[in-house]
Amino acid sequence: MTVASEEEAPPAWAYPVNPPDFKPSPDDGELKHVAGSTAGYKLSEIRDLFVAPDWHPEDHGPMPEVVMHGRKPQVYACGCCHRADGPGGPENSSLAGLPVAYIIQQVADIKSGARKTSVPQRGPTQAMTLLSTAATDAEVAAAAAYFAALKPKPLIRVVETQTVPKTYVAGWFLAAMKTGDTEPIGQRIIEVPEDVEQFERRDTHSRFVVYVPVGSLQKGKTLVDTGAAGKTIQCRICHGPDLKGLGPIPAIAGRSPSYIFRQLYDFKAGNRAGIGSALMKPTVANLTPEDMLSLAAYTSSLAP
Repeated sequence: MTVASEEEAPPAWAYPVNPPDFKPSPDDGELKHVAGSTAGYKLSEIRDLFVAPDWHPEDHGPMPEVVMHGRKPQVYACGCCHRADGPGGPENSSLAGLPVAYIIQQVADIKSGARKTSVPQRGPTQAMTLLSTAATDAEVAAAAAYFAALKPKPLIRVVETQTVPKTYVAGWFLAAMKTGDTEPIGQRIIEVPEDVEQFERRDTHSRFVVYVPVGSLQKGKTLVDTGAAGKTIQCRICHGPDLKGLGPIPAIAGRSPSYIFRQLYDFKAGNRAGIGSALMKPTVANLTPEDMLSLAAYTSSLAP
């Protein structure tokens, strides 16, 4: 495993891995529902990688077949993991509103091996790697055009705090324990769904609370706005004045901080080396994990 330095392993809070004994709740065969939707799905359907549960069809236009059902045996439904209208989750990437060319390039980089991750045993990465090798150019283009046309929703609430709920890994993401026990946050971001069951049902209206260390928002803003006296490059130069993207360069405002941290870490570790990495290399060269945490915390607090 390649890491950013010989002394540090990728932080577990940013790269949650399911424990060996992880088992999802049993399927009782009954239809499940979410608030604000008339749809119903069995758990077997919700967990089917070739099904994109569409709880809120009024939120988007017609889904291409590759987004709705994929193509067996290896092209999973894009809308299963990234959800029907692209909000994704802490375990993967939001896609709504990203540039078409950017999405297409990322799939190509994953397929070529140029874009990897510092913790390759994570399930979402493995699934995306498998999909990228089997998807046709037409399927990737259709999915990219669909997700690019969608408007990202504000789904994240950021809280600076010294203590956080104790968590467990609930399927490649963190969830708060129901015991109410807390612990010091330390140098971590703890990103959890407000309603775990709702998120596990792949509801695109799922919201998240993001706990960050006290002072990290201001530290992140300083890094974004000024580069902190040469420590990094001002993010707004490339990602736009509001961090909502500029041309083919993606938006970073309002996205999962767990995801943003992983990308910064992977760029510095050399595991993300596709097109665009040359621009990011000097940006991350001098960043510490604490800097990356602050950047991720601040950018996630902004409106997407």
